[in-house]
Formats: sequence, structure tokens, C-alpha cells
Amino acid sequence: MSSDKIIDGLIFYIALVALLTFHEFAHAWAAWLCGDDTARLQGRLSLNPVMHIDPIGTVLFPLLMIFIAPLGGFLIGWAKPVPISLRNLRNPVRDDILIALAGPAMNLLLAVVLVGIARIVFIFSSVESTLLVLRFASLSLLLCLFNLIPIPPLDGSHVLRNFIGMSWETYMNLCRFGFIGVWIIWQIPFVRDMLGDCM
Repeated sequence: MSSDKIIDGLIFYIALVALLTFHEFAHAWAAWLCGDDTARLQGRLSLNPVMHIDPIGTVLFPLLMIFIAPLGGFLIGWAKPVPISLRNLRNPVRDDILIALAGPAMNLLLAVVLVGIARIVFIFSSVESTLLVLRFASLSLLLCLFNLIPIPPLDGSHVLRNFIGMSWETYMNLCRFGFIGVWIIWQIPFVRDMLGDCM
């Protein structure tokens, strides 16, 4: 692999960590607003990336994609889930949905902000810099869409869980096998193409 591709991959890795940090911060902030301070007490109501790093999803998996198995510029990962205590929520059903959607909403907001920044960069800088910022916006949008897939433990599954009235215990058991479900969904050409278009 060329040094240019490695540098490009590392730049996107830094962007990914930043976007995941904002994503998890949004979950923690929404939980705090809804009455659950579990995440805050564990230091997760923070924009410090260290507080949200998952050794596999934030470090090992993305770096393997960069250095060992580059997937055409595709890069994905995950952070340590924010702890939520449903019994602390004022309205468990509504608040669980709001907390789950806060992460994707943050990524959507960041994508919009980054597009605005790209417009400013285009005025004062090079086309290459503008395209780089737009790719960051695409990565943020990808994280938003990916997390909305209703497969445990992705954020969209919380909405589905509350809609069908699934118990928390059953949901947590399904989360243990969620990676398999995500992998199966990823094999559907329509889903892969839709998410891939964001990159």
C-alpha cells in the first residue's frame, strides 16, 4: 500500500473517531436531559474521545480496514455504547427512542455543518480541500444511516423494540448476535449501495 493511501486512511480514521465521539456524546446528553445521569456519572457526557473508545470498534477494526484490507476507501467503526438505565427515565418508551435517535441526529447535523464548511473552504482554499471536507460530511451521513438500521444493537433497533413492545431482556439477548444480523443486512446489494454512495 502506498504512503499516500496510508496517510489518507489515517486522516479519515481521525475524522471517524471525532464523529463517533460526537455521536456518543449526543446519546449521553439526551439521556441526561431525559433524567438518566448514568452516562454522566461514568464520564461519558464528554467530547474527550478517550471516554468513548472501544478497543475493537474504534481502534482494531478501522485500522485493519486501513492497513490490511482497504475496502475502496470505505471505513466504518463503532464506539463504546453509552450506558442507559431505563428506570431513571421519565418516560421510558419515549425517552429511549429519543436517546437512540440523538446519535444519528448528531451525525446528520454534523454532515450539514461540514457541507457548510466545505462551501466556505471552496471560497478561500483549494478544490482538493473542499472535496476532503465533503468526504468527511459523507462519512458522518454514512454513520447516521448505518445506525438507523433496525438491527440490535444499532440505534434504529431501539425504535423497533419500543414499537413492537419487546422486553429489555429479550433485546439484550439479541444484541449478543447483532453483529451477525448487521453482516447479513450488509450483503443486501441495495443496502450496501445506499450506504456506499455516502462515501
